[in-house]
Order: sequence, then structure tokens, then C-alpha cells
Amino acid sequence: MSFKVMMVFGTRPEAIKMAPLARVLRQWPGVDLNICSTGQHREMLKQVLDSFELAVDQDLQVMTQGQTLNGLSQQLLIHLDQAYERIKPDIVLVHGDTTTSFIAALAAFNRHLPIGHVEAGLRTGNLRSPWPEEANRRLTGVIADLHFTPTTKGEANLLREGVPNADIEVTGNTVIDALLWMRTHQQDIHWHPAADSPLAVLDDTRRMVLITGHRRESFGGGFRNICLALADLAHRYPNVQFVYPVHLNPQVQNAVYSVLADTSNIYLVAPQDYQHFVWLMGRAHFILTDSGGIQEEAPAIGKPLLVLRDVTERPSVLEGGTVLLVGTDTERIVKEASLLLDDDATFQRMSRIHSPYGDGHASERIANRLCIWLKHRSAASKTA
Repeated sequence: MSFKVMMVFGTRPEAIKMAPLARVLRQWPGVDLNICSTGQHREMLKQVLDSFELAVDQDLQVMTQGQTLNGLSQQLLIHLDQAYERIKPDIVLVHGDTTTSFIAALAAFNRHLPIGHVEAGLRTGNLRSPWPEEANRRLTGVIADLHFTPTTKGEANLLREGVPNADIEVTGNTVIDALLWMRTHQQDIHWHPAADSPLAVLDDTRRMVLITGHRRESFGGGFRNICLALADLAHRYPNVQFVYPVHLNPQVQNAVYSVLADTSNIYLVAPQDYQHFVWLMGRAHFILTDSGGIQEEAPAIGKPLLVLRDVTERPSVLEGGTVLLVGTDTERIVKEASLLLDDDATFQRMSRIHSPYGDGHASERIANRLCIWLKHRSAASKTA
């Protein structure tokens, strides 16, 4: 008996987190996997897939210049509906909280196709933060049939919202699978950026701070505050290297380059493929980010993390004392970053490994539960 599983993703973070699951499902007995990319982060998706030795089966190419979220949603709904008609999957897998995830789930629901939600159950309780991700994740949860949640906190959120316990599986997060696989791969081959990489200019004898930022709720004043904080830190610590792979969104690019382009110890580089980014995380003294995935990855390898957000849907990371919410307030960012650079006791306290999101085997747990569910569903339909 073979089941057709269709995996839909569109952004770089989704691809990173779905790649280890795709690698497992490609080898899982009785599974015919079809990978569908919507191309929401087209330039960055191929980097991720190449790193994990994967290729998509179909690319919907839905993005257009100046597209709004509503325009993107419209195109996704049309193209995914057509894709489901062609492929006729037994189940559709979506990830997390993107527009691609919710619209892919909605299109499947409208066709009476079962939906599996990977990284389900995360909540901030605030529909405006992160925006629109919190709403996307909640709406996807309403129509999903299987909920693969990283932690028992996620499970509790889902149970509170009325999801039957039988439909929930606590698996850990596949991002830890991706991270550990890549770290092991790099260590095995003694991997290092090539001589022509923009990262090759970094001085191994100097400390390095890694920065990422892309969240829509920070566009405008929030991003300017972050950039002003980075400029201040670079001035205070001229011997520290600040590396910022700048997201391709024009609003991010404009804010970052208008403030930081002429600062000699701030290295503004293009978004890095996953191999290079994992190397950067390992090399970093600490990390500043508004990313959800990095909130899970950094503690798993013992890197102190300052989160450029006011709330997080990942409260488990805060319990280990290695992650601190600093928001987008310039003075707060400078204060907490300075402590990590000046105070060894603070740095050591936040440098412990804390990994509430799994042991690197989430993908196997998802694949196992998925196949059991599909077999039971098939057997039930035959006896109906």
C-alpha cells in the first residue's frame, strides 16, 4: 500500500524545517512524496534545498513585484487548487505560520483533503505579534487533521482550543533535526567557507556577533531602532565583528543600508545558504534575531540569544536562561548586548546548551505517526 503525501512550503525557514522530514519521507516505505514550492522566498529556497540534496517536484512561481499579502493569497489559492487536482494527494503537509501554510491548508480543506500541520500549537496570544504569523498558525490549526507539535506546551495550547488529544503528536521540532544533521556533516568534512565567500574576510581571532531581522511588525520605526542600536554597538566595540545577512525584502534592505552601510566593522552580506548560516551560528559569540527558528537553534548549540521582539510563541526557550527578549528599543538592545560583550559571568550563564525542542528525531516521529494515521484512515474507508 502506497500513500501520496504532498508537502507544501514557500519560505526559507519552512524549507529548512521541512527538509529533514522530506529526506525521511523520501526513504519511508509506502510513501510517495511530492514536494511543492510556492516560491514565496524564491531566491533563498534553492540554497536550502541544495544544502539538503533535495529538489522540488513542482514550483508554482506565484510571486510578483509589489505583491500584497492578499494578492499572494489569491494566487496561492488558485495555483494550489490546480496542483491538488493534478496530484490528488492522500494528505497535505504544511509547516508553521506563513501565508503559504494557511492558504495551502485552506485550499486542501476546500477539497476535503486531510491536512497535517508540522510545528503546530505555538502561540503568543496576540494576533498582532507576530503578524500575520500568529493568525496564520491559529487558522491552520482550526482546519488541520493532524497536529505535530514540538513541545508539551504546544500540546496544551491545542487541547485548550478543543483539538482532540488523539489528533496531536508531540514530536520535537524538525529544525533541530536540520541543525544537528548539518553540524555533523560540517564537522565530518571539516567544512569552512570558501576563499571567495564574503565570510572569508572574518578574523578568527576577533569576536563576532550574528544578526538577523525580517519581521513585518518591526517595519518602520522598529527596524530603524534596531539599526541605530547596531551602529552604537559597532562604535563602542570596534574590535568586534558584526555580521548581518540582510533579508531581501526591500523594506529591510532600505532600513539596514541607510543606517549601517558605512560602518567598517559591520559586515552586511547577502542571505546565506543553510551551510554558511549554521557555520555563522557556531562561530558567533552571541546572536541578535527576530527569527522564530533561530530561537530554537541557538540554545541547542549553547549560543546566547537576544530576541528583537516583545513577545515569543516559543516560551520554552526563555526557561533555560539562555534567551532574552529585548524588543526593538535601542537602549535596551545596546544594554543587553554590551553585558554579553563586557561581563563574562553574564556570557557564561547564557552560554549553556538548552534544547527543549527535541533530540534530532522529530522527522522520524512525524513520519511514523503519519503512516499509521493514513493506514487507519484507508482501512476505515474500506469498511464504511
